[in-house]
Amino acid sequence: MNSIINRKFRYTFSNATAVLVAVNCLVFLATYLLFPRLKYYLAMIPGMVIHEHAYWQFVTYMFVHGGVWHLFSNMLGLYIFGSAVEREVGTREFVLFYFLTGTLSGIASFFAYLLTGTNAILLGASGALYAVMLLFSVIYPRAVIYLFGIMPIRAPVLVIIYFFMELFSQMGQYGGSVAHMTHLSGLVFAFLYCLIRLRIKPWRAWGL
Repeated sequence: MNSIINRKFRYTFSNATAVLVAVNCLVFLATYLLFPRLKYYLAMIPGMVIHEHAYWQFVTYMFVHGGVWHLFSNMLGLYIFGSAVEREVGTREFVLFYFLTGTLSGIASFFAYLLTGTNAILLGASGALYAVMLLFSVIYPRAVIYLFGIMPIRAPVLVIIYFFMELFSQMGQYGGSVAHMTHLSGLVFAFLYCLIRLRIKPWRAWGL
């Protein structure tokens, strides 16, 4: 029998991916055209979390982006991979997965910033997006993705390459303002989600 941790939801499909994309776009317009200071209340800023108890930022940082390209690249990836994942697992499972992995990635980044004495501003949906990419690779291990639109590569191989790229960048502190720890956390929490809740061993799905 399933425990409460891995009890399945009744399958429904409501296209939550499109809703998430729309909300991200609306927040971007609001923070850049109407209320620029709103970005600093929604992004995850360790100093505000500690001194002003801004715990909502562990969730809201996922809906704030640093520029048009940042928004476009994240939303394109979310729409492509998220739509396929949501259709397979259902809207309720997808929404739980998205917010849980994204929130935990924000919390992990917060503690990493504390340990390194960094008061960075964390924003963007990429932590949750990396998690969605990993789940996509588990569900569709034979899917081929054209990197940069020209280079064909299987989804599991791409995820593994991304993992080591982010790990190397984080350990070597390369990449400037890129939140490598958040990306790594998204991949790790997605991996654990597959093991614990979905009872799927990603390496077996990948054929390793």
